[in-house]
Amino acid sequence: MVAKRLESGTSVYSRFLIFIAGLGGLLYGIDIGIIAAALLYLGKTVNLTIGQTSIIVAAVLGGSMMSSPVAGILADWFGRKKIMIVSGLMFIASVVLIVVSQGFTALFLGRLLQGMSGGVIAVVVPLYLAESLSASKRGQGTAVFQFMLTFGIALAAFIGWFYTREAESAIALAAGNATLIRAAQNHAWRGMFLAVIYPGLCFFVGSFFLVESPRWLLRKGRPEDALRALRRSISEEEARLTLQEVQSPANNPREKKSSSDLGSLLQRKYVIPFVLACTILALNQATGINSILGFLVVILKQAGMTSTHATQGDVVVKLLNCVMTLVAVALVDKKGRKFLLKLGTAGITLALIAGGLVFLRFESQRIDVKSKVQAMQSGNKIVMVVSPDTLGPVSQGGTMALTVLYSYGDGDLIATVLNDHDNATLDIEPGPKSINAPLTIKRAFYVPVPSEETGWLVTICLAIFIAAYSVGPGVVVWLTLSELMPMRIRSIGMGIALLLNQGVSTVIAAVFLPTVGHYGYYAMFFFWAGCTVIYFITAAFFLPETKGKTLEEIEMHFERG
Repeated sequence: MVAKRLESGTSVYSRFLIFIAGLGGLLYGIDIGIIAAALLYLGKTVNLTIGQTSIIVAAVLGGSMMSSPVAGILADWFGRKKIMIVSGLMFIASVVLIVVSQGFTALFLGRLLQGMSGGVIAVVVPLYLAESLSASKRGQGTAVFQFMLTFGIALAAFIGWFYTREAESAIALAAGNATLIRAAQNHAWRGMFLAVIYPGLCFFVGSFFLVESPRWLLRKGRPEDALRALRRSISEEEARLTLQEVQSPANNPREKKSSSDLGSLLQRKYVIPFVLACTILALNQATGINSILGFLVVILKQAGMTSTHATQGDVVVKLLNCVMTLVAVALVDKKGRKFLLKLGTAGITLALIAGGLVFLRFESQRIDVKSKVQAMQSGNKIVMVVSPDTLGPVSQGGTMALTVLYSYGDGDLIATVLNDHDNATLDIEPGPKSINAPLTIKRAFYVPVPSEETGWLVTICLAIFIAAYSVGPGVVVWLTLSELMPMRIRSIGMGIALLLNQGVSTVIAAVFLPTVGHYGYYAMFFFWAGCTVIYFITAAFFLPETKGKTLEEIEMHFERG
């Protein structure tokens, strides 16, 4: 009877441990996804250039890049549990800063802090799970972390759709009243961010009730505390066997006190799994996943959807992300990491190529009208009617869009006008801060507006992309990160790998809007597809299968060469 009660208590704590870790994944997903719908209104109430808008999106990824390597070091110094508590506090503070921001600087700092909390979570939570759960539950626990990450992205999309629907209704009722319209837009994006503070509070409070990582306790010379921690999440027999295995000379991280963790990276048995993990983490972001999630609503609008339909498509794609992650949870410990990674990267490549071809079909028809727009410049402003008389005949009798990239001094701005009515007018004037700055027209294109059907076709391509990513890289990448890194270099190795991961993601997000503005969306889609082909080759020919193996067995695999 006592054994049954102990087993029941272990089971309850294991579920609680996975739940809190899952909330960490939820916060990381919210960090990535909440900006997508907010971009519809953010630039209309806060004065932002195109470059600043891209920086706001990339700030979360940049913050994560900054905090990832530090998180591993701090987790080694102070423990996994304490750093998880700090990450929850950072998330709460970031939401408050964003909601009260009135300009670019405060908004940027809030997003940066939000990203830093996500970077800490991305390192410490998978690390904590890998060191606290048994080999039989490690895949499931990490998959739950990934599922909650995808659920956080979907939750952010649903929040975005809800506030967008409310804002569009309020804008329609405003009947052209500029003050009311601005108030509705301002309330929409601030409400989106404020709504996500509650799971942050739950994660912050729940982390206080976790026990410390048993492997960290053992590394700090506290075997009795480590055994007590192990008993909370696995059975008594498993706890003692695990403790013996970890304490064995081959796996004891304290056996070489003269060698630093950083120096250990140069040893052959460590450098191979380290380089492999870093390569996979970098390629994971080179698929374009975070940029697609962050700019999804913008991408769908560019493909021909209305604002409301774009946010609906955003919700559909991100809910599919959740569903397919559940499929991955069921398969990851049955089919193995290598199989799912090959399947996922193959599907991602096909989806990106298809999406790129859809964009290429209508983006290749755009006409350069920079000279015609410049000819209409009078003084320091432009006012011109968008019609066949000023810009030429309408392509195939459909609606055309004039998109102008311009600047008054520093920072690029963009103006888009549809010729869908007789009085469609391009109106470019300097703001109060740039009244004396010269107007420069950098690019001007006249392009056919794609239909709603085209928008839904792009949605299908991105849905296939998300489904393939969820089944393969979405779940496997976190397992790969925590499983490939040997105990001796795990914290610092995970930090460096996440630094590369978020560095690639930050660069792609920062150059996204300028790149698609110059070359078109198809160029980014084809670039991501090429990177994913390299990802497939790496998974197929270089990644070992780690299914069902303990962390110590995986380490021995690389030590044997």
